[in-house]
Amino acid sequence: MSVLVKLIAVAIFAAGLGIASVASADVMLITNTRHAHMTQAEVRSMFAMRLRQWPDDGAAVIVFVLGPSDPTHAAFCKRILDVFPYQLQRAWDRLVYSGTGQAPFELNSMEEMKWRVATTPGAIGYITTDRMDERVNPLRLQ
Repeated sequence: MSVLVKLIAVAIFAAGLGIASVASADVMLITNTRHAHMTQAEVRSMFAMRLRQWPDDGAAVIVFVLGPSDPTHAAFCKRILDVFPYQLQRAWDRLVYSGTGQAPFELNSMEEMKWRVATTPGAIGYITTDRMDERVNPLRLQ
């Protein structure tokens, strides 16, 4: 077996392990503010960086995401936004390279996600349900 084939097999196995750990806990939206619910279209627009203000109070939306290789990010994209991670990345790249917008803030861990969302007015992000605590507010899809 060639080295390349072994590396690919190891990468697929490792990716499977990461996704399995996220499968045991659902992904949920979190905010800094007390927004009770939003539609999937509104949330998708926020994470695509098209909706830049909260619909009910007009405050600026600050979007936080985990890195593209994080299994929670992949689960969030597929389960909550109903898009593939690469589709979201393309939308961000288009905004950045055309000079018409910016990409969301990329974070390294769910702990950092909770801290940044909790301390940033207008923030939105996501974590697994088993990581939820009182520092952040859940946002439900309607």
